[in-house]
Amino acid sequence: MAASRPRGRNLREIHVPTVLRFSCRAAARVLCMTLPFAWFSGAAAAGAAASTAAATIAPGAVAPVAVAPVAVGPPTDSLSPIVIQTSGPRFVAPTRRDSIGRIWAPVYIDGKGPFRLVLDTGATQSGLSATVASILGLALDCSPPVLLRGVTGIAEVPTVRVDTLSFGDLSVNDALLPIVPDALGGADGILGTAGLADKRVFIDFHHDRITITLSRGKLAWRGFETMHFQPDPGTPIIVDAVVGGVRTKVIIDTGGQMTIANLALRDALRRHHGRRTGKPDRIEGATKAVQDGEILATPSIDFGSLQIRDSGVTYADLMIFEHWHLMHRPAILVGMDALGLLDTLVIDYKLHVIQMRAPMG
Repeated sequence: MAASRPRGRNLREIHVPTVLRFSCRAAARVLCMTLPFAWFSGAAAAGAAASTAAATIAPGAVAPVAVAPVAVGPPTDSLSPIVIQTSGPRFVAPTRRDSIGRIWAPVYIDGKGPFRLVLDTGATQSGLSATVASILGLALDCSPPVLLRGVTGIAEVPTVRVDTLSFGDLSVNDALLPIVPDALGGADGILGTAGLADKRVFIDFHHDRITITLSRGKLAWRGFETMHFQPDPGTPIIVDAVVGGVRTKVIIDTGGQMTIANLALRDALRRHHGRRTGKPDRIEGATKAVQDGEILATPSIDFGSLQIRDSGVTYADLMIFEHWHLMHRPAILVGMDALGLLDTLVIDYKLHVIQMRAPMG
């Protein structure tokens, strides 16, 4: 798919740096804490927010769960219930050796649902699948198209307008949402960062729980590695880390499956550790455009006391790195193959802080 801007029109642009699939990757990662746990300000009071927050999702049930009905077609048609059928976690799942983790939020759209939208920290706007738009009776030709910028290219996509999009303390009104070609794990769409400026997102991978609440201005309790990021509505969460002795910009991408680094990081690692032979790989983004890459054994990603060791990272100079002005400095886009190894992930958009905790034991 062409990555050039259509001529003659000035279309709104939406960023969705999702990596949907790779041709030859395995989920084999190791996460560990290398230093003793530390206390952070705010103590245990902030932790209570997760258990008392609105719209908390309890640990996933194995039986099918019937939820509120959704109108299909014209209002005169009969109502059909949305049924979530799963033998495992319904919304939040960790990375295993045979599967990649996910973060799905149960979102209501125009009061109907819930629909499972992938929490995507790299997306500037939420988006829906064409199937969900059809279920809600939303016409695809009544709103202007937008440009959808993914990791591998740009595509023009149709949009739909919804009155409300809500989950927990998040409520977005009168939203113009793009139709996304695909979403991680076959979800119903993506939940972007619009509306999260004063919110706190709490994700518990081992208890199938996600909450979105108003930030109370307090950090999480004991055992978390805390990192600050710059507030910028046009860029994703970017923090500093070290990879194999190389200072690296790390983009947190909860909407992507796999971890990708740029060629600047590859070249810096070769200067430190010598040249290594890799294997060819292919990357597919949200726009369905495909780009070639190279899988290489890579040192751990060090976030202070917390390390993520990846058996192999794909290296490529993706279009999205250029867009973020990260082509010429070492950078890595960390996806759910690595983030899903965590026990808990907390993002406080008001404090501009992200906190990670490794599993105990």
